[in-house]
Amino acid sequence: MGSKNNPPRSRSSLSLILVVGLCCFFYLLGAWQKSGFGKGDSIAMEITKQAQCTDVVTDLDFKPHHNTVKIPERLADPKPVSFKPCDVKLKDYTPCQEQDRAMKFPRENMIYRERHCPPENEKLRCLVPAPKGYMTPFPWPKSRDYVHYANAPFKSLTVEKAGQNWVQFQGSVFKFPGGGTMFPQGADAYIDELASVIPIKDGSVRTALDTGCGVASWGAYMLKRNVLTMSFAPRDNHEAQVQFALERGVPAIIAVLGSILLPYPPRAFDMAQCSRCLIPWTANEGTYLMEVDRVLRPGGYWVLSGPPINWKTYYKTWNRTKADLKAEQKRIEDIAESLCWEKKYEKGDTAIFRKKINDRSCDRSTPVNTCKRKDTDDVWYKEIETCVTPFPKVSNEEEVAGGKLKKFPERLFAVPPSVSKGLVSGVDAETYQEDVKLWKKRVGRYRRINSLIGSTRYRNVMDMNAGLGGFAAALESPKSWVMNVVPTITKKTLSVVYERGLIGIYHDWCEGFSTYPRTYDFIHANGVFSMYQHSCKIEDILLEMDRILRPEGIVIIRDEVDVLNDVRKIADGMRWDTKLMDHEDGPLVPEKILYAVKQYWVAGDDANNQSSSADSSEEE
Repeated sequence: MGSKNNPPRSRSSLSLILVVGLCCFFYLLGAWQKSGFGKGDSIAMEITKQAQCTDVVTDLDFKPHHNTVKIPERLADPKPVSFKPCDVKLKDYTPCQEQDRAMKFPRENMIYRERHCPPENEKLRCLVPAPKGYMTPFPWPKSRDYVHYANAPFKSLTVEKAGQNWVQFQGSVFKFPGGGTMFPQGADAYIDELASVIPIKDGSVRTALDTGCGVASWGAYMLKRNVLTMSFAPRDNHEAQVQFALERGVPAIIAVLGSILLPYPPRAFDMAQCSRCLIPWTANEGTYLMEVDRVLRPGGYWVLSGPPINWKTYYKTWNRTKADLKAEQKRIEDIAESLCWEKKYEKGDTAIFRKKINDRSCDRSTPVNTCKRKDTDDVWYKEIETCVTPFPKVSNEEEVAGGKLKKFPERLFAVPPSVSKGLVSGVDAETYQEDVKLWKKRVGRYRRINSLIGSTRYRNVMDMNAGLGGFAAALESPKSWVMNVVPTITKKTLSVVYERGLIGIYHDWCEGFSTYPRTYDFIHANGVFSMYQHSCKIEDILLEMDRILRPEGIVIIRDEVDVLNDVRKIADGMRWDTKLMDHEDGPLVPEKILYAVKQYWVAGDDANNQSSSADSSEEE
């Protein structure tokens, strides 16, 4: 009888085990689904970390040399579009500042020196070549003083400014002694004079603006004081001023004070200076001083060195009368008073003014026309108006309008006033801190892939979609600087970038950037191509990136995998070596990262492989 009952008991036990097993399976499945797998959180985070591609990019050679790097193994093998080199005469092509196009525009208010970009049917779709003999720039800080002649072969400044210590030609290099028109004895001595009045040493001054910068020696030497200077000058008859600045490893753009607003947010700079910059400060009822005031932070300083200061000494040299120069200086001081600037210092050729910290401490003798712009950050191609930008409202005389900033470097990661005051849509203190942590993690990953990131190898860095400046803040080092670009079609966050003690610019990536070719060592692009996929062609943005990237410079692009596949097809036809890698949170995250190195090639090369005896460690 026992043998008859065994089979039923066996079937019952098996059924029970099966039911329990199914229950456990569906319980675990439900927990797995709720964990958000593939979204980077909870259990999914641990799984994706284990599945994460941790191999370094062994096929991309990031070290400076003059041999092309080997093409890495591909995940797919799409047939790339091949781009031919442009004619050698276009080696210094700057699409929106070309002389031939500029001369068609009015000279009034320097309109012809402003941005004038080619229409769609005139855009170049070729690769701008480096000149023959192009060399990797000297590492910083040597690059501050020496530039390879082959990289910017223009000698006119060595003749025109021979007596002012701007630049000297020595064999195969240019030497920059650190002089300037108003500081022929050197920028260091000039800055020491300014520091006797302005608190440059203690971190109170971090961002500066140099208008009409020449070869940017002032900005170059301000870097020794941990001050980041945005230098600009027009592309004019003083050939290659901005090109020299960037070859030296100093931040600079091609720009001019003319009829449109500068591409910076209000209250961006802690300090601004004009050293014989030849800007007509009293013209158009003081419009240009009003524009400097717009971008100068409450409590910030403005320095004027040169005419008409010290007119009693130089009036004969300048071929002007005492009465004329005296009246011009009086007019500048009257405009400064209307802007709530107080003159703090005048000695020799230099005068220093300080902007009041709020309008309650301002005592204007005459009323002024106040600007009525609703969106003060909307500056792209907007006309300069003859009006004074109002201070943000304060509750007492001691409060700094717009918010008081901490001293650098503390301000780099402190919550910026525009965030704490709720002025940036969708960003509060918590999301800001999350962004800080995110970019520290991402930059840490970049450094593991390429150990040269953060070294002098990549001195000039650009972030094409800077957001809150998290990438630049995580990369912050005296060895490099970052041009934080905030695209005009996205959220206007550039004020946050400047409040953190970083520098940047508004720009539309459907147009050429305001710089010479080969001026950046490292370009970072986060979501740029998804952002612009309905605005302009991917190839136009990539060709512009190639134009401004140095030979053997690197690119890191973060974007959706489908977008990156399209980007890679084009990049492979641009003499870039590319490798697509997983997101740092693992292969199941749809966003991927494309790493690329631009091959070394110069004008006249027919083949991709080209070597040169040039070496960045070569002594002058």
